[in-house]
Amino acid sequence: QLVESGGDLVQSGESLRLSCAASGFTFDDYAIGWFRQAPGKEREGVSCISSSDRAYYADSVKGRFTISSDNAKNTVYLQMNSLKPEDTAVYYCAADLVPCSSYELYNFGTWGQGTQVTVSS
Repeated sequence: QLVESGGDLVQSGESLRLSCAASGFTFDDYAIGWFRQAPGKEREGVSCISSSDRAYYADSVKGRFTISSDNAKNTVYLQMNSLKPEDTAVYYCAADLVPCSSYELYNFGTWGQGTQVTVSS
């Protein structure tokens, strides 16, 4: 099970930290991905962290977002800085035994319920 939290309404340029808390599986064996879906748009990959803590980012968030994991807490974080209105979406975390290097290509097996991020201009 995955539970996201941390979504909020913020202004452009502000920051948020999303959390993805995992339970029921050996967290540190899995790739954990963050995805987002804006109204009327397809879901897109945002970031992924591998079991060896290697991080991958979509070009649209590179340099602004940072993914990290705390294996002791079974939690993955997505620090989002310099937020833009186009970052507005429901953000989901997902877990699976897939390579993070091509995480956008996989349909992850375990998903959270999502958390809303809204960035006003």
